[in-house]
Amino acid sequence: MTDLLTRAAPARAGALRRAAPALLGYAAVRALGLVALALWSAARDKSAYTLLTARWDALWYTRVAELGYGYEVRLANGDVHSNLAFFPLLPWLERLVAAVSPLSYADGGFLVSLCTSAAAAWGIFAVADHVYGRRAGVCAVLLWAVLPVGIVQSMAYSESLFTALAAWSLYAVLTGRWVTAGTLALLAGLTRPVGLAVVAAVWAAGIASFARERRPGDAHDFGLHARRALGMLLAPLGAAGYVLWVGHHTGKGPLGYLDVQAGWRNGFDGGYAFARFVAEKFTSFPSALAGAGLVAGVVSVVWLYGAGVRGRQPLPLLVYTGAVTALALCASSYFGSKPRLLMPAFPLLLPLALALARLRIRRSALVLGSVAVASAVYGAFWLNGSGPP
Repeated sequence: MTDLLTRAAPARAGALRRAAPALLGYAAVRALGLVALALWSAARDKSAYTLLTARWDALWYTRVAELGYGYEVRLANGDVHSNLAFFPLLPWLERLVAAVSPLSYADGGFLVSLCTSAAAAWGIFAVADHVYGRRAGVCAVLLWAVLPVGIVQSMAYSESLFTALAAWSLYAVLTGRWVTAGTLALLAGLTRPVGLAVVAAVWAAGIASFARERRPGDAHDFGLHARRALGMLLAPLGAAGYVLWVGHHTGKGPLGYLDVQAGWRNGFDGGYAFARFVAEKFTSFPSALAGAGLVAGVVSVVWLYGAGVRGRQPLPLLVYTGAVTALALCASSYFGSKPRLLMPAFPLLLPLALALARLRIRRSALVLGSVAVASAVYGAFWLNGSGPP
């Protein structure tokens, strides 16, 4: 046992050293974003910390941590906003932080976000490094950091937590650690509804592996089969367990969670409502510019996914990214949240990371630095304005 621990420690240290440039760059970009937010907020006489920890969804998460489930708001139009729409892992972690420290639930959410955003960056690096090499991994992390809505990675939201669990689950699948992959998929399923995308990736990879090993003449490793099957069994338990619990709690059976989402006017309609929302932008000139931007954004997302397919990204990455993208673009409400909902789909950035990795270091640094400044300014402006719903 001592020998195993001795070998494992240098392996982890080596992995951390390999990821260090990506993690340091990520920390620098996030620090720049927080400084820009603090300065912009101070100029508007607002609290940057309040914007990060006590608005929109962050309030719902802290309320779950403090009071548990059962809180709802009834709107004048008859809609019912229930906190059952929010999956439990982030509130559980907020409660844990508050229980072992003097921090509040909101403070705990911010601390969890800071830690898991770094873990997400490391996981993204691990996936990209494994598939395309170290330099592409560094570029992928920095591209994720400089997303226009990257400030959300520092908010008391569940995006960073989910992305960390998803990235490391995908890495575990790619490296054959099936039980780890299934366990992380289970936790991702307790974090956000889109956790189903991680489950789909684990199952697709598992089924493909079983199919390959059924070829005549192939040797069979029953231990590997058992671990793979266990990982696949574990993967859906988080999402399924919470959805079934909500159905039991509401008395509406297995589909009760869909009724909760309907109370928020949220659902999956294949993109029809979003298409109508975009089309309506073209009814007048000023809003037509926003409509053109939305169309360009959707086309870019589809093109990047196609580039991943043409670049022969591994099956679990394609399944995961396709599911996250479909769920984000085809949701029937919260159209302003689309960029935030797409943020966990980090494999979309891999074709761009490869292109940057082929440039000279000075040129790629200039590109990423310029975009980082623009992202920091936009994030400060956005969060002091409409911000994420």
